[in-house]
Amino acid sequence: MTCYFCSQNAKEIDFKEVDTIKRFLSVAYKIKPRKLSGICSKHQRKLARAVKRAKEMALIPYLPHVK
Repeated sequence: MTCYFCSQNAKEIDFKEVDTIKRFLSVAYKIKPRKLSGICSKHQRKLARAVKRAKEMALIPYLPHVK
């Protein structure tokens, strides 16, 4: 399995690309582990940074909505 970001030749992971980031989040908006997501360690670290920024900017919720 090849890394999604390596195959796309992505230099950086932009926190504003919410649709791309959500592919690597669980239902509870937690980052999936590398074994499940299939991305390399370099991009896993960049993804974590982008997710944290997106959550801080309120683009992604911290917790799922509970009724």
